[in-house]
Amino acid sequence: MTALLPVDAHSGRAVETVYRPAGALDLAGTIGQLGRGPYDPTTSWDLQGMWRTWRTPEGAATLRILRASADGSVRAVAWGAGAHWAIDAVPGLLGKGDDWSGLDVRSHPLLRDSLHRNPGLRLTRTGLVLEALIPAIVEQRVTSLEAYRSWARLLRWYGEPAPGPAPEGMRVVPTLQQWRGIPSWDWHRAGVDPRRARTIQAVLAVAPSLERAIGTAAALDDAETAMRTVPGVGQWTAAETLQRSHGHPDLVSVGDYHLAHQVGEALTGSRVDDDGMLELLEPWRGNRQRVVRLILASGFRFQRRGPRVALQDHRWH
Repeated sequence: MTALLPVDAHSGRAVETVYRPAGALDLAGTIGQLGRGPYDPTTSWDLQGMWRTWRTPEGAATLRILRASADGSVRAVAWGAGAHWAIDAVPGLLGKGDDWSGLDVRSHPLLRDSLHRNPGLRLTRTGLVLEALIPAIVEQRVTSLEAYRSWARLLRWYGEPAPGPAPEGMRVVPTLQQWRGIPSWDWHRAGVDPRRARTIQAVLAVAPSLERAIGTAAALDDAETAMRTVPGVGQWTAAETLQRSHGHPDLVSVGDYHLAHQVGEALTGSRVDDDGMLELLEPWRGNRQRVVRLILASGFRFQRRGPRVALQDHRWH
């Protein structure tokens, strides 16, 4: 991977690289989960690839990742004060070092077929804990649509316009101090109830020490333990965060509204609860998140039953 243009945050000049993955790469399958729904102003897709904004340790950045060319190489371009950091993060974003060789799914036809049809599927790794943790808390115990709308409102109100030639309306997530400065009534107006807002504030209060603890953790399980010391951050939230920030290959989103049903029906034809899901995934311990990703990539859709969950409005009218 070679940088082709120099960093120049003031003039807006781009930093560019060409990354050549060791094997096939499914761009959307690998980094698609970073976006938080159709309204997310940090993420935009078009026919050529993905636009993504970041709040890097060096400042705001916009990253453009293009779909692989005929020779398998991937071109990435970044703008802003954090452009160099974003470019250096490209290999991790595209799954470099994510080793699926120890995953044996030959015993299950659906998994075997999905792995065969999705050879470029990888687990992404952003290295940005807070950027994954806050939206995960916003998504706690509400419908996806509610959470997506809340996240979009917060970023429209408090996010920084994306540097460089990003599509109109894209935003960079707030800084730590900006997050801390959001008043309680704006959390409410965005549709984030007091319980979730308190959890976010608890995270913001210890964010630097939490990121240090996770960054120096000897193992990813230790990183999960550190994250769950924050009141309101449980198993589901830690999993949703570390799957994105660290490409955790084994954490499963226990407590998800639909996941256990989908895993159960995909693997056995019958619905199961969270305990049943973990029992089914136990033979692949160490790779359970990879198995979940194969199920999601397989095209299998479980049968939804019962009434739809009613949307709640947590805002003041």
